[in-house]
Amino acid sequence: MTLPFNPQPKTKTRRFKPTTKMRGRISPEVYQAAYERSGGCCELCGKAGSPEYGTLQCAHLVRRWKLDETTVNDVAMLCGPSVNTGTCHNWIDYTRDGREWAEDYRKHLYNSSEFPEIPGTSKKV
Repeated sequence: MTLPFNPQPKTKTRRFKPTTKMRGRISPEVYQAAYERSGGCCELCGKAGSPEYGTLQCAHLVRRWKLDETTVNDVAMLCGPSVNTGTCHNWIDYTRDGREWAEDYRKHLYNSSEFPEIPGTSKKV
């Protein structure tokens, strides 16, 4: 006895909630605003981004899954890459002291009134 071949079409439903990766995405506008805020230097150690000291990376100050959307106050320009031991990005990602610094720095950014709002939104730069 053979059964008839009757495949069902794939459903066309879409995801309602953005994924963690989508919520944690750093837009070019946020990256540019963070770079301008840092002045091209690491916001932790103050060294300029160069081949001698390492490259600057836009690092999340809080885990992506805790965010609804990444804003300029959720990131910092740090020496990288994060996988190299001894860099500022590695320090805030993999040490308790670094995570505490990142949390305090994020609070400082949100409480600081020195950053103007982005025109047309209620977000601060």
